[in-house]
Amino acid sequence: MIGSVRGRIASKTPPQVMVDVGGVGYELEAPMSTFFHLPAVGAEVSLLTHLVVREDAHVLYAFATEGERRLFRSLIKVSGVGPKIALALLSGISVEAFSRCVVNEDITALTKVPGIGRKTAERLVIEMRDRLGDPGVPAGAGVAAIPVGASPETEAYGALIALGYRPAEATRLLKAAGPGTHSTEELIRLALQGANRS
Repeated sequence: MIGSVRGRIASKTPPQVMVDVGGVGYELEAPMSTFFHLPAVGAEVSLLTHLVVREDAHVLYAFATEGERRLFRSLIKVSGVGPKIALALLSGISVEAFSRCVVNEDITALTKVPGIGRKTAERLVIEMRDRLGDPGVPAGAGVAAIPVGASPETEAYGALIALGYRPAEATRLLKAAGPGTHSTEELIRLALQGANRS
């Protein structure tokens, strides 16, 4: 299994990127969430990968964050959801937003992603809900992983999940903390104060 690649970007043609690693060009497919943050052609890049072996091809998928790769791996285990649909989901919705959609059973939001019909969205909610609520998953290991360089709101949300709050509750607490330019630490403190009052 190829877990990551580090090298120079040789070409970018969404959703494909070619990374030159010591003279060997690796063709990767990446979700738009990763693609939009890639540096220019010729620049160095380090990407996490997942290899999918099919009868007719070996396809290497690339991700900027562990959260994206973890969600991709969970999605392709869902009946009727292959790598193509998983890539579309990651391109159309963030890891945190997907987690909230599953917890809140927001079928409508999921069907707005290209290629996701109502039946697929319902199946995703049913199957992924069990995985999100799995008590055997260590804190912070769910799909709501914190991406590198995340906003204070995203980091605070991830921290609340790691503390054991349900995604819907974490979202409610952060909304109650109010708008403003708070640091991650301030947001967490305000959210926890709100939790203690409720």
